[in-house]
Amino acid sequence: MNFFYIFILILAIFLTFLFTKIIRFFTIKYNIVDKPDESRKIHKVSTPLLGGLAIFLAFFLLAFFVREKLLIGDLEVSHWLGVFVGAFILMIGGFLDDKYNLKPSGQIIFPILAAIAVILGGVEIEKITNPLGGFIYLNEIKLLGFLVVSDVLIFLWLMGMMYTTKILDGIDGLVTGVTGIGAFIIFLFTMTTKYYQPDIGLASLILAGACLGFLILNWYPAKIFLGEGGSLLLGFLLGTLAIISGGKIAIALLIMGVPILDLVWTILRRLKEGKNPFKFADRKHLHFRLLDSGLSQRKTVLIFYLFSTLFGLSALFLQSTGKIFALGVLVFIMILIIFGFNYIDSKKNAKKT
Repeated sequence: MNFFYIFILILAIFLTFLFTKIIRFFTIKYNIVDKPDESRKIHKVSTPLLGGLAIFLAFFLLAFFVREKLLIGDLEVSHWLGVFVGAFILMIGGFLDDKYNLKPSGQIIFPILAAIAVILGGVEIEKITNPLGGFIYLNEIKLLGFLVVSDVLIFLWLMGMMYTTKILDGIDGLVTGVTGIGAFIIFLFTMTTKYYQPDIGLASLILAGACLGFLILNWYPAKIFLGEGGSLLLGFLLGTLAIISGGKIAIALLIMGVPILDLVWTILRRLKEGKNPFKFADRKHLHFRLLDSGLSQRKTVLIFYLFSTLFGLSALFLQSTGKIFALGVLVFIMILIIFGFNYIDSKKNAKKT
């Protein structure tokens, strides 16, 4: 890592920390805080929200500062404009939700619009690697005669990533740290000789630095929370970077594998219980289950960090088939965890009866 990248990383950390301090002051002043309750909110005191705004400001301010370096590859101004508009929409929705506590039906509008903004900006998945050899060109395939497969996949991918980080945002520093790890691994990947993409690497490094700067005040016990917009923003930016880095979705899947599988399990579990998977919150997410098993918040967060780091770094050394195998291992581990907690629940219920 040369001096320029070190400078950008330090600047991203400093700017985000500074913006976070400023935003924290105003959120306290105008009472935009998250108050504790006895169900999912495990913090003890009222904590300022809107922290994601600091990451938004730092990321795009630095992106504008180094804009020429972000356009040296295949990306165009329209691509980055679509990302900015999408992120800005999330900030608006996040503010409204943090301030007025919107209903789920109102909250989902903003992630949908953010994903559409990226597509309208011209971002696409041109091709993906075929494990059997060659490539599959997605932008040449249409569904129902008019829906381009690339656009559909981008929409579903970004929505999935946003809701993954949204649901994961239940413990101090969890989402921020995992996203920062993911962004730094994408930076490492895009700086390798084989996959050299310095524009994507630079954007990823800025995001990693922004997450680290926010983590200073978001680590347990957190002095400020990401808020609705911030938790969605991190999944949105990480998911977008995975796409514009040439469809490196497998890397993001390995980095975010445990949270994504937790999201999938949550949706299936809630549907089985006859509940709206996007409306009813509970304490059955993996991070809450680890807490309830006796682990501290810090240890729980570090377990997630470890999974993201180990499986994310594995992507740097594996080919397509190796990544599929690693994803299979991750799925197997998650299945074991789910069955383990279900077994514990059945034992507890048996004792009650």
